[in-house]
Amino acid sequence: MVKLEPEIWSAEVVYLGFGTPMLRGGLLVVGEHVAMAGGLEELRRAYPDAPIRSKGKALTPPVVNAHAHLDLSRLPYFRGRYIDFIRHVIAHGSARGVEAARQGLEELQRLSVGAFGDIVARGEVMDWLLEESGLPGVAYYEVIGPDPSKADDIFEAIKPRLLAWKKREGRVRVGISPHAPHTVSAPLLQKTAEFARLEGFPVQIHVAESPDEREYLERAKGSFVEFNQQMKIPVWEPPGVSPIRYLADLGVLGPGVTVVHGVQVDEGDVQILAQAGCWVVSCPRSNEGLECGEFPWALYLKHGVEVALGTDSRGSSPDLNVKNEALHLWGKVDPRVLVRAATRSGYRVLGLETPRITRGTHLSQVESW
Repeated sequence: MVKLEPEIWSAEVVYLGFGTPMLRGGLLVVGEHVAMAGGLEELRRAYPDAPIRSKGKALTPPVVNAHAHLDLSRLPYFRGRYIDFIRHVIAHGSARGVEAARQGLEELQRLSVGAFGDIVARGEVMDWLLEESGLPGVAYYEVIGPDPSKADDIFEAIKPRLLAWKKREGRVRVGISPHAPHTVSAPLLQKTAEFARLEGFPVQIHVAESPDEREYLERAKGSFVEFNQQMKIPVWEPPGVSPIRYLADLGVLGPGVTVVHGVQVDEGDVQILAQAGCWVVSCPRSNEGLECGEFPWALYLKHGVEVALGTDSRGSSPDLNVKNEALHLWGKVDPRVLVRAATRSGYRVLGLETPRITRGTHLSQVESW
């Protein structure tokens, strides 16, 4: 019989999926399973002869990519202004679809991601995810419609599709994603938000992503004005307030609503999100590459807002590896905050139970960064 010798795995941060991430923690590993977890000094005292193996930056349960656009996985990687990225996405529309989403999902599976949140722009992609996804997650159907006169028609068209998809939920749940405050009219935002609350659909919405968005809503100036004219989007009277305040005034925010990006905010905006019970998903590399600004981690932490991590898309990030989002900020943000954001916060945002590392956990369920 082969004798299994214990060894201690350590990392800069060890997180078990519950409690506080440990800066001097470790896992006692015997064979292919965790035999004990705790403080590194405690493990050393209990097993003084066990060798210590450094496993890098972090040891955690499987991470979560809480915001991706899987059907953009075939787009060329873009860096530049946010408004030019939108043009980039439109120009490569033919690259979208099921095969692109399949490529993105396969990348997530290779990365051993525990769950995902995906923005779904096409019905056939939603059908495919509901039938074929090997990973749990939430597929948020994207709603776009800036013309208020068409709000009723758009809503009546999507409502039966969403209800039909909801009946087919399994590993993947169905959600709704009103795209953004500047691409969805006020009546359509209100209709989808009320419908989501009544029927129990989770919501993700891109908000306060770029300086141009805030300038457009507050002062009707900036690159969005010219873009909307080019796209023949109806002229509207801007609300004259921040994107977050605008959604709050419309009654869109509340529990079950996740704000994606949330870069261009002030303290009043973050207080609104905290009081509404909203979550936030940050996409650091995408925000940097699209010149959107720096996510104010300290402000969100101050007000107790739960923040998860996402990659956005392959069009705006070099990969779909959410661990690289956290490592991109390592040394700038408390690593314990980043580790929790990449794991437990992601599961919470998606309404899923967080896996835990305990005695008996197989090493396949332990991620080393």
